[in-house]
Amino acid sequence: MDLAYLRAHPQHLPTFLTHQRIRETPVGGGGVCTASRLTLDDGASLFAKTWPSGTAPSGMFEAEAGGLAWIRAADGVPTPEVFVVLPDLLAMEWIESGEPTRRSAERFGRELAETHRAGAERFGADRPGYIGPLPLDNTPGQTWGSWFADRRLSPYLKISADRGALSDSDIAVVEEIIDNIERYGGDEPPARIHGDLWPGNLVWAVGDRVWLVDPAAHGGHRETDLATLAMFGGVPNLDLVLASYQETWPLADGWRDRVPLHQLHLWLVHTAAFGGGYRSGVRAAADELSTGRSA
Repeated sequence: MDLAYLRAHPQHLPTFLTHQRIRETPVGGGGVCTASRLTLDDGASLFAKTWPSGTAPSGMFEAEAGGLAWIRAADGVPTPEVFVVLPDLLAMEWIESGEPTRRSAERFGRELAETHRAGAERFGADRPGYIGPLPLDNTPGQTWGSWFADRRLSPYLKISADRGALSDSDIAVVEEIIDNIERYGGDEPPARIHGDLWPGNLVWAVGDRVWLVDPAAHGGHRETDLATLAMFGGVPNLDLVLASYQETWPLADGWRDRVPLHQLHLWLVHTAAFGGGYRSGVRAAADELSTGRSA
């Protein structure tokens, strides 16, 4: 099987893998999935993802493929081309990793601004999505504050509470933020965002280029992507990324004060998906907001 054959017959890839007709090497970077590098007969490499325990959640790989294509269409930050999207298998272009450089950081900031500026018709999307292993409610809305509270904070607060990942005090302070979401301001038209842009979902590639992977793409607030770039240690040269972004498309006044609000969503996703080990992140973001420093 070469790349031309695969393009014409993507449905045959599982059969070739089952019969060991393609070289398959386990790799990291699949997130909650099992990842491997596939080497075809013509030397082309693919990055493939499968669900580690049987059948993948319905529509998960289709949503990821659609998100990659939607971001790619903005002609800003590149995303890998998808060659195979099946219910239990996703295979895409292999991106060769490189080292983070100042040049790649500055270019990434400019290109991310252009991706965001491509926009979206409304907040949300025309199909349900996923963020990590969890469903993502993309029911559309027209006003950012209420939509963010209803679709990005409340669902993951409930899941986190139900699994005992947060204390009663944690729940109360987040509920207070949700109930008073409008006081934080920042309303803007919907941007075309990645939606899960923590540092692990960037590939610093050869050629001084950054690529985006594993999106939870939707029409959202551009500050969400920028805020999550700073989580879990932050991306290399974040100051250069932000400066380059600002030169391309300046952010609204007060954006730095809203960083913990945008990060709160991803912290809640982590307590919902993985438990109380991420409780401190939820509480730190919520406390910073509740002190009034972000009001």
